[in-house]
Amino acid sequence: MKNIAILTGGDSAERVISLKSGKVVYDHLPTDRYRSFLIDIQGADWKEVNSGAQVDKNDFSLTLNGEKIRFECAFAALHGSPLEDGKMQGYLDMIGLPYTCCDGFVSGLTMNKYLTKIQLAPLGIPMAKSVLLRREEPVNEARLLAMGLPLFVKPNTHGSSFGVTKVKTAGQLMPAIEAVWPYDREAVVEAFMPGREFSNGALRVNGEIVVLPVTEIIPETEFFDFAAKYEGKSQEVTPADLSPELERQCRERSRFLYEVLRCKGVVRFDYILVGDTFHFLEANTIPGISPASIVPQQARAYGWELGEFFGLLIEEAQKNR
Repeated sequence: MKNIAILTGGDSAERVISLKSGKVVYDHLPTDRYRSFLIDIQGADWKEVNSGAQVDKNDFSLTLNGEKIRFECAFAALHGSPLEDGKMQGYLDMIGLPYTCCDGFVSGLTMNKYLTKIQLAPLGIPMAKSVLLRREEPVNEARLLAMGLPLFVKPNTHGSSFGVTKVKTAGQLMPAIEAVWPYDREAVVEAFMPGREFSNGALRVNGEIVVLPVTEIIPETEFFDFAAKYEGKSQEVTPADLSPELERQCRERSRFLYEVLRCKGVVRFDYILVGDTFHFLEANTIPGISPASIVPQQARAYGWELGEFFGLLIEEAQKNR
C-alpha cells in the first residue's frame, strides 16, 4: 500500500478552495491501494491535518504513534502559492518525491498569465489583446480604453477569479485596477471577446496525452467569477454542444498546448469561442477537483470515476520520477 501526501492549504486567498480540494482527494482515493494523509502547507508550518503532527522537512516524513511515515507521491491539491506557482516543486525534486502536477518552471510560467501569452504568441495561438500593469507604475488610462469596452481586469498571478472585474464604463477602470492590488503586484487588462466560454482538460496516461471531453460554461453572473465557479452560479455542459469540427479544434488545441508547454498531471485550458475560432484564455495547472468541478465532470464523461482518475495521476507521476 502506497503512502500518499495530499498537499493542501497554501498561503493565498485560494487556501479555502485548496482545503476543499484536498478533502475530496482524501475521500476518493481507493483505500485498498493508498494510505492517504492530508498535509496542510501554510508558510513554514507543514502539518498533517488529522493529527496536527509536523512534517519533517529534512525528508518530508511524518512520525505518527511512533511510526515514521515516508511518502511515495505528493498529490497536488493546493491552488495558488506555493505549489501552483512552482515554488514547492524545487524542494520536492531535491528530495526525490514525485508529484502529480507540472514542474516548477512550467507552473511558474503558467501562473503568470501575461508571460504565458508572450510564450504562446509566436506559435500563432489566438488570444485577446492585453496590457500588463505594475502596482508601482502610473496607469495610462487612454491606452487601456483604446482597446474598447468592456475590458477585463484581473490579477496576473492569482486564480479562482479573486480580484477580477468586468469593466463596462471608463469610470469603472481605475477602481477595477485598485481591486487587484490586495491579491497581486501585477494586473492584466484584457480586451473583451464576445463568444461562448469553454474549458478542456488534458493529462498523460501511460505516457500518452489524453484529452478529455470539452465543457461549455454558461455563467448566470456577468462572467465565470467566484460565484459561478464555487457557488453554483453557472451551468456547465459536458460534453459541450459543439459540431464535430469545433470539438476537434478545441481538443487538438489543448493537446498542442499541453505538449508545447511541457505539462504534467492534469491541466485545464480555458477558451472563448469567437466565431469558429477558439481563443486561449489561460492554463490551470492545478484545476478545481471537487465532484462538481469541471475536470471531474470531464473525467466522468470520459468514463473514469474520481478514485480511478486520481489513481491514474499518481501512477503517472511515479513513472516519471
